[in-house]
Order: sequence, then C-alpha cells, then structure tokens
Amino acid sequence: MPDTIEEQESEQLDLHRIAGIVRRRHMQFLVPVFLAWALIWGSSWVLPPRYKSVTTILVEQPTMPQNYVVPNVNDDLQSRLQSITTQVKSETRLLMIINRLHLFNGAQSGPAVEEKINKMRNAIDVELVRDPTHQDVAAFRISYSASNPRVAQTVTGELTDLFINENNKVRQEESQGTTNFIQEQLETARSSLTQQEAKVQQFEAHHEGALPTQQASNLQILAGLQSQLQNEQDSLSTARQQRVYLQTLLQQQEAVLSRARPVGTDKAAATPSDLAAVNEQLDKLRSQLADLNSRYTDQYPDVQSTKQEISRLETARANIVAAEKARSKETKPSDLALASEVDPALSGPVQQTQSQLQANQLEIQNRENAISELKGRINDYQGRLNAEPSTEQQLADLNRGYEQSKANYDDLLKKRDESEMATSMEQMQQGERFTVLDPPSLPVKPDFPDRLKFCGAGLAVGLALGLLIAGGFEFLDDRMHSEKEIKELLFMPVISEVPEVSDRYDERKRKRRMLLGWAASAFVFSTILAGSVFSFLRR
Repeated sequence: MPDTIEEQESEQLDLHRIAGIVRRRHMQFLVPVFLAWALIWGSSWVLPPRYKSVTTILVEQPTMPQNYVVPNVNDDLQSRLQSITTQVKSETRLLMIINRLHLFNGAQSGPAVEEKINKMRNAIDVELVRDPTHQDVAAFRISYSASNPRVAQTVTGELTDLFINENNKVRQEESQGTTNFIQEQLETARSSLTQQEAKVQQFEAHHEGALPTQQASNLQILAGLQSQLQNEQDSLSTARQQRVYLQTLLQQQEAVLSRARPVGTDKAAATPSDLAAVNEQLDKLRSQLADLNSRYTDQYPDVQSTKQEISRLETARANIVAAEKARSKETKPSDLALASEVDPALSGPVQQTQSQLQANQLEIQNRENAISELKGRINDYQGRLNAEPSTEQQLADLNRGYEQSKANYDDLLKKRDESEMATSMEQMQQGERFTVLDPPSLPVKPDFPDRLKFCGAGLAVGLALGLLIAGGFEFLDDRMHSEKEIKELLFMPVISEVPEVSDRYDERKRKRRMLLGWAASAFVFSTILAGSVFSFLRR
C-alpha cells in the first residue's frame, strides 16, 4: 500500500513537472514551430510552379494468333521498354525536340546544352503499369514536367510519338535481323546438304550393283547364273561323250575307206564336208541367237558371245569357199578320175561323221567359253554379296549424315518461312504495338510544388525544431522549480515548509502570461490549420 501511494505521487510529480515545463517553455516551442512552418510553407509560394502532363500507352497484343504466326522478336517487354527509354533520352533525340520546340530559349552550344539536356532528361518519367492478375506489363505512362502546361503537353506528345515509332522500328529491325540470320544459316545448311547428297550419289555410283537395295536382285541373278552353269556343264559333259563316240566311228569309217581307195588318192576331196559342217553350225548358232534375243538384250554376255562366234564361223566359211574355188582351178583331170574311182557309198558316211565331229568340237569350245564366262560372273556377284555388309555400313554412315543435314535444312526452312511471316506481320503493324490510351493531358494545376506537402513538412520540421530548442533551454536552466528537486538536494528530511506568498500583482501577472500562452498557441495552430486548408483548396 505505501508503494502504491509513492508511485501515484511520483506520477503526479512527473505530470506536474511536464506541466511546469510547458508553462515555462511554451514560447520557446511555439516560436520555432511557427517560424519553421512559415518559412517552408512560404517557400512553396515562391518556387516556380511545374506542370506535369501524363499520357497512358496501352501495350496491345498481336491481332494474329500465335498458333498461326509466332513472333520472332524479344518477348521481354520490360527490357525492350528500358532500351527504348534509353534511346529516347539520348542526347540526339532530346536536342532535336529542344530545337524544334525552342525549349529553354533554344539550344546553343557548349556546357549550356548539356545542362539543358540533363534538365529535360530529369523532367521525363516512365512508369510501368502491371496487370494485377499476371503481373505482366499491360501499359505504361509517360510524363513530362515543365513551367508551362502547354509546353508540357506538347513535349509529352512528342515523347509519345517517339516511343511508338521507336517500338515499331525496333520490332521490325529485330524481326528482319532474325530473318536474315536464319537465311544465312539456311544457305550454310543447303551447302552442307548438297555436299552430303553428292557424297551419297558418288558412293552409289562407285558401288553400283553392290548396294544393299540390290541384294535381292543379286541373289536372284546369282541363282540364275548357277543354274545356267549347271546346264552348261551338263551339256559340256554330253558333248564330250559325243566327241569320243564320233572319233571312234570316224576311225572305223576311215579304215574301211582306206582299204577301198586307190593308192595316191588325196584326202582333199573331203573339203566340201567341212563347208557343210560350218553351215550347219552357223544355222544352229543363229537359232540360239534368236532364242537369246527373245529373252535378253544385246548387252547380255551370252548374246554378245554368240554373235562373236557367228562372226568367226562366217569368216571361216568365207575362207573355205575361197580355198575350194582355188583348188577347183588347180585340180587335174587325172585326180578327178582317181577320185571318181572311189565308191561314193563309202566316202559319204565319212564326210558326215567328220562334219558332226567338227560341229561337236565347236560346241565343246562354246560350252567351255560359256562356262568360263559364267564362273567369272558368279565370282563377281559373290564378291558383291560378300562386300555388301561393309558397303551397307558405309552407306548407312553417309545416309545418316545426309538425313541429319536434311533435317537441319528442313527445320531452318520452316523457321525461315515462319520468320518471314512474322516480319511481314511486323511491317503491317499487326504484331505487338503501342496504342495511346489516354492522350497527353493539359495540366490545370501545378504538380510542383505541392503546397499541402510543404505545409506538412514545415509543421514536422517546426515541431522537431521547437522541441529541440525548448529542451535545450530547459537543459541549460540550473534553477529549481519544484519541491522534489529541493528535497533531492537535502541530506535530511524536511521538518517544515514555508508556503509561497503571492499578492494580487503576481496573480494578475500569472494569468496574463497564461492567456498570452494560450493566445499564442491558438494563433500558431490556427494559422497552420488555415494555411493547410488554403493549400488543399488550391491544389
């Protein structure tokens, strides 16, 4: 209970002390507050006004759906806006606007130009407006501050045109640059594809007949050649057996004829049988050639070999005929008489057997040549089939490179076409574009200075300054103004107190001071309130 009483007394003493400070230092507080406020607020009426014109530019999305035409420019609108802002705020662009509109009394040369350009650059502001749902840039605002509202509106319009034109120019240049780059890559891919295609064609021409796609036909041809070889070998074996038989028969017939012919008879009389054998062989070969022509072309090896054999036999026949004519002129009558003495019944079979034997010899020779040729062709086709795995691997490697080059070329060709369509869309201004949503405004009231803000700032500065000055005076004052301060200085308890004795003059003086303080407080704060209301109404 005593502690509670002491705490209440301590709080009351503190309140009394604060009230005493307010009574003593109210003028040191009110004067700085009023002066600081009046100075800052009054400066807002002295500073030259600045008018701010604002325009809103909407970022419209492409009218053509992206499923049909995909844009080929940078989709980061914020980065593109920063780039365009940098270009618009460049010294060349700003100097052009200054000279055309005669801003800042025109642009001269030297350091003054740099100062004017910096001043104009600082007066330009670009603010992004984001979509609250997706946080994408949906629009942006361009503002310009000037001492004349008309100038602010005109410059804002110039800046708006610069932003729109620069955006169209940047998008068209980026789109055209992308198209040109893809075109260069496409030419490189076309050259690579042509080289790969030439390699494949050269390889296929060099390995004609041994390609993997010809394996089935090679196997079929090889089987046919092996069948022909077997037939030729069988025919050769039969012809050789026939030759042995004819040789035996001829020996028997010649033995019989030699016993019946007179001595001194020449065997040259058998020459006509040779001509008959050749004619018979020619007829046989011509029939064989007609059969081959009905099944094969002139380039077929059997056709060519048969034609060569016919040509050889025709030459031999011509030689036999020429020799027979020459012999008939030189034959003596005695020889004819001797020849007529031989029995024709004995010489006829001999001549027939000799003719058959000669035909058999030609057949054997033809069969042997055909077998040799067939074996060579079989070896050739077997070599092709044996080399087919290696050829297939090499061709697969070449085709793989060709397919990769072709896929790359087709992909670049598709991208080139899409890029050209996107470039055409940008040139027709059907892509993403800037549209003026709100035209540049004509400001009626100045944007700077904001007198209400100046009023609030002056009040805040005045309060801080008043508290600082009043606290400083109180801190430097070494007088004692309360009983608590006196008791804290004594080392013994106070036994008695002498009450304060005041007369009517002191009472009137105290009241007059109190009234003066209240009047000063009312004047200061009413003045500040009136200035704030006036500033608010003049905004």
